[in-house]
Amino acid sequence: MTTPVSKALEDLFSLEGKVALVTGGATGIGRMAAEGLASAGARVLIASRKADACQQAAEEINQLGYSGHVEGFGGDVANEAGVAALAEDVRRRCPDGLDILINNAGRAWGAALGAFPFEAWERVMSLNVAGLFSLTQALLPELRRRAQPLDPARVVNLASVMGEQPMGDGNYSYAASKAAVIHLTKILAKELAAESITVNALAPGPFASKMTAFVTADQEGQDIVGAGVPMGRIGAPQDMAGTIIFLCSTAGAYITGAALPLSGGINVMTGPPLFDDAKQALDKRKA
Repeated sequence: MTTPVSKALEDLFSLEGKVALVTGGATGIGRMAAEGLASAGARVLIASRKADACQQAAEEINQLGYSGHVEGFGGDVANEAGVAALAEDVRRRCPDGLDILINNAGRAWGAALGAFPFEAWERVMSLNVAGLFSLTQALLPELRRRAQPLDPARVVNLASVMGEQPMGDGNYSYAASKAAVIHLTKILAKELAAESITVNALAPGPFASKMTAFVTADQEGQDIVGAGVPMGRIGAPQDMAGTIIFLCSTAGAYITGAALPLSGGINVMTGPPLFDDAKQALDKRKA
């Protein structure tokens, strides 16, 4: 039996009838987003360079019994030809347009200062920034077809808390690329608002993913990383899924140009408490 409360929640958060594309959707944050969208009823396309991984992920998600459905196929956003091919594939698969674009595909490159190569800038920026922008631009006609004033089309760009805070950890081009994603999100949000297309970014902290597997592959590593997060843990799949559903549903229809922190408080970390530490040290000396 449907109650007034459950009906209200369904009206706010349902994605039934929506069509979404998630780039890099086979693993990590992309897969969390894809599963969240499917759980809310959307038809979800996931694409990455590894078509077989996307197809396997789609099959696994579909076996969970959600009301939505997932389709996996190959697509490369790291170069101009790949963007054009992916956009054309999406047009073929979605002749009535696209409601949601999740720009998640990305790469990182870690090396020590003094040994960070020039190549790391070109490869990271070409995918994380140029590819993201170019795919969004290529799919604007499809997004415009589905956009309505009270039910906008949605673009969600995956940035990082490293794009907000001066944190590099040897990932200089990655951190700079994510700062660029946040700024580009605001520019596009301003330009597309009048067309009923919202553009927002997520700025996640640490989640278990392929990119962070070198430290989050097991529970011990996740606990160690989580100890450095103000909320004491790394992000969970439901944290990502819930935020994506919110931004892409009726509940988030009036939000654009935001960079939502999904970092457990890392986004508001500051320097050491200088005066409190000094006062405690002086008090100990006086005691």
